[in-house]
Amino acid sequence: MALIYVRAVSGYYGCTQVFDAVSANKSLVKKHTFISEETSNPRLDVFLAERVEGASRSFIQKLINDGHVLVNDSTQRPNYKVQRGDKVAIEIPPAEPMQVAAEEIPLDIVYEDDQIIVINKPRGMTVHPAPGSKKGTLVNAILAHSDDLSGIGGVERPGIVHRLDKDTTGLLVVAKTDQAHQSLQKQIQKRTAERRYQALVWGETKFNEAIVDAPIGRHPTDRQKMAIIKDTNRYTAREAVTHLNVLNRFKGFTLLEAKLDTGRTHQIRVHCSFIGHPVVGDPTYGGAKRAIPSSYGKLEQVELNKLIQDLGGQALHAYSLSFDHPTSRERLSFQTDMPLEMRSLIDWLEKAR
Repeated sequence: MALIYVRAVSGYYGCTQVFDAVSANKSLVKKHTFISEETSNPRLDVFLAERVEGASRSFIQKLINDGHVLVNDSTQRPNYKVQRGDKVAIEIPPAEPMQVAAEEIPLDIVYEDDQIIVINKPRGMTVHPAPGSKKGTLVNAILAHSDDLSGIGGVERPGIVHRLDKDTTGLLVVAKTDQAHQSLQKQIQKRTAERRYQALVWGETKFNEAIVDAPIGRHPTDRQKMAIIKDTNRYTAREAVTHLNVLNRFKGFTLLEAKLDTGRTHQIRVHCSFIGHPVVGDPTYGGAKRAIPSSYGKLEQVELNKLIQDLGGQALHAYSLSFDHPTSRERLSFQTDMPLEMRSLIDWLEKAR
């Protein structure tokens, strides 16, 4: 089969943001002003939660009730119905610094020296603290393991060069020094650092190789998700390129290798969903609740459903990581086996085939 090249084109969603001033100094108040183009008259809290990146509806409600939101220069209640042409202004006070505590959490360390730590991250572990997950993160564990970490990522992300989603397993590298952090970041930007993933997706692909080139940004109406943004003149998005290669095919499923040129949030999951092959078990992008192919018998469908539920998240594993050592310049390459739940599912599919 020939190489398939998939590129996003054409338009998307709607809202006009006439002012978005975020100070380079994060200690200052952040201000946003929107002119509504809505005709459906949404609630004020819903209107803002869909437009202010990273803001939950409950957080927006608190800001409204505390007088940090003005509609046409007047305060309103969270249930105010936004009218077409309304000017909605919001001020977000500076966030209080987060104190990150060291926690004695076991780590699967693949490699470590005075510059870097390579870790095999388990499913269910968030990489760094954030609202709603301030404990039990990889950063909490690393702080207990090492006193020497790069400070470039700040208090909340010491040493963190790149991330993996909470339920994505596999390899990532942590920087112990600022020099190592800068070197690794530069390698990722120049695409000399190589990250490869194994992804089990729904459906049997019509390609053996594919390049998905489709910009990714925050979903305009569901701020907890990312999306392909086709109208980049109107909505914020960043370049995202994923190389896909078929490793194996099963009845109704395909095992892919994904190589990243860029590292956008949820990139592989969004791109696989975009081409019609969502990652198995992915609860956010259509890979969790799907009908098992009818080519499987009833008992097989029950077994297969249980194996998918046992994954506990998406069947996505960062199995290979390569980069140049920050000081010696030696090329380092690491690989790790996929987690047991994902391996069990693939072994079952292999036998069923």
